[in-house]
Amino acid sequence: MSMAVQLSGLWLPNSPTLPGHFLQCPRTNPKPFPTALAATASLSSAPPTIQIVGGKTPSWYENGNANSKDGCQGETDWVDLDADLYHWTKALRPVQWYPGHIAKTEKELKMQLKLMDVVIEVRDARIPLSTSHPQMDAWLGNRKRILVLNREDMISTADRNAWATYFARQGMKVVFSNGQHGMGTMKLGRLAKALAAGVNVKRRAKGLLPRAVRAGIVGYPNVGKSSLINRLLKRRMCPAAPRPGVTRELKWVRFGTELELLDSPGIIPMRISDQSAAIKLAICDDIGERSYDVADVAAILVQMLTRLPSVGTKSLYNRYKIDVDGQCGKIFVQKLALNLFNGDIHQASFRVLSDFRKGKLGWLALERPPR
Repeated sequence: MSMAVQLSGLWLPNSPTLPGHFLQCPRTNPKPFPTALAATASLSSAPPTIQIVGGKTPSWYENGNANSKDGCQGETDWVDLDADLYHWTKALRPVQWYPGHIAKTEKELKMQLKLMDVVIEVRDARIPLSTSHPQMDAWLGNRKRILVLNREDMISTADRNAWATYFARQGMKVVFSNGQHGMGTMKLGRLAKALAAGVNVKRRAKGLLPRAVRAGIVGYPNVGKSSLINRLLKRRMCPAAPRPGVTRELKWVRFGTELELLDSPGIIPMRISDQSAAIKLAICDDIGERSYDVADVAAILVQMLTRLPSVGTKSLYNRYKIDVDGQCGKIFVQKLALNLFNGDIHQASFRVLSDFRKGKLGWLALERPPR
């Protein structure tokens, strides 16, 4: 006798049993977004001195093809999307990831930061707030900092300009980069030397010889720290791979005679209290895969994409030839599994996540600046 599975009124024959732990699809309007969660997304303010390295004149939105890299994502209510994401994650198993080497590295890194002339903090341009370590400001104090938003090739020009404007208003010096192709690396090197120029001015005044500027590169796992260094040096000096946890120890490398760089393993909080941020880390592959359920994360990604005009249900249908029923990611992933992977939910989920990570679902950020 053939088996059958009912998906939102659609009967598909000869289908294996699907797992019951799957993300529950929203049936009612979400509750108001908790103000405490919104507050965690804010960054510390600084005097409004604007310095954006590279790029076009900032503007919030631009006209163009919605699916192109330079396209406009439209006036999406990002606050409502964040509220929905908060409630979607409440029923899931918490995402937590803290490999043993991170605790040791964090202690060593805090000691090394005292020797730094300038700190280069690397974040994922798709999720700049979620890849901001909550203790970074306390660790750095008044030390000079350059913020690098890596993977700028994976977001739209509208996203890029929105974040450029936001961080400029925060008084932060920002470089947009693509560590895989080297974009932004030379600008980063010049800015690091310029910010730390005062170090050797003071040394000369004391009768000391000048020394190389010391720059520490810090950030979450898999945001592209080692790739940036390798591109800057134009040779492979640091191990790099598209997965979190490859770099496991601090390593000094020299860039000419004027700059020394400290490559560090990814640092992540021992406990991630904001599970909306944790899900975005999982979607962008900035956290270990063992820490989350791939099927749940893929389902949430689909629900997020249906809310963004640059993707939406039409783009998902065009790629997978599957309708999105009521913006329900759970049903969508189930259908994809039945159509392409003989009912294998894990393979279907991984396909959706992989397609997003490779830019096949469009060039877009999963966050916009707080208003």
